[in-house]
Amino acid sequence: MHGGPAACHEYILSLTDLNDTYGVPIIFYDQIGNGKSTRLKEKAGDREFWVEELFQSELDNLIDFFDLRNRHTGYNILGQSWGGMMAAKWAAKNLIGLRKLVLSDSPASTPLQLQGEVPLRKALPQKVQDVLDKCERENDFESKEYEEACLFFYRRHLCCLDPWPEEVMKALEHLQDDPTVYGTMMGPSELHVTGTLRDWTAVDDVHNIKVETLLINGRYDLIQDVAVMPYFERIPKVKWVTLEKSSHMGHWEERERYMDIVSNFLGVKEHR
Repeated sequence: MHGGPAACHEYILSLTDLNDTYGVPIIFYDQIGNGKSTRLKEKAGDREFWVEELFQSELDNLIDFFDLRNRHTGYNILGQSWGGMMAAKWAAKNLIGLRKLVLSDSPASTPLQLQGEVPLRKALPQKVQDVLDKCERENDFESKEYEEACLFFYRRHLCCLDPWPEEVMKALEHLQDDPTVYGTMMGPSELHVTGTLRDWTAVDDVHNIKVETLLINGRYDLIQDVAVMPYFERIPKVKWVTLEKSSHMGHWEERERYMDIVSNFLGVKEHR
């Protein structure tokens, strides 16, 4: 399950390694509102339409379409960033067929995400900080200087590879081409959340997650440890791995190690 919201599936296509190397069947899908899914640009700014429950219902429909709730086989869920946020509250419903859960680079709440970003932001060059402060103060989120300041932050804390993989660039293209969902739910950027997810939290729900859960984040992730900690403290069966050379996209930045960690957690072995 991809993040964003509305970043679409291409940027997590490195997860095909789990199929190529370990034979794990994978279903990718673009969530409603962007990519290959139905687009609803006329719903831009509709805060009553773009709610978490919409995406949870879509996931339920997908699982039922593929008949994945079979108790003998079941299914695993990997949610990255927003995909993990949504998956966490969804999994707390203790759903039939769910075997294991991976929450990758996902905060337990948006306020905790923003709290964790404070020292990252203070570590930016003063000129970049000044641009961010000025644009936020003046609600100037369409300017080139705001875009460049955000990109500077993203190159440190979203993906620190240089150059970025084409698949990661595709995610940004999706968000620029159709900001309907991201703009409504998040806002202008990861640094300034004004949308429906501004006060989002799963902290009071995740103790109800009954399945084994793997948490992953990166040392330089925009999702810092403070935002992951409630998952670790409250989910009964949980393991947490921090990738020391990664930011928000360990599935690219430390690709081989990431796949080893996930495959071991799922209990699958490499093809011979």
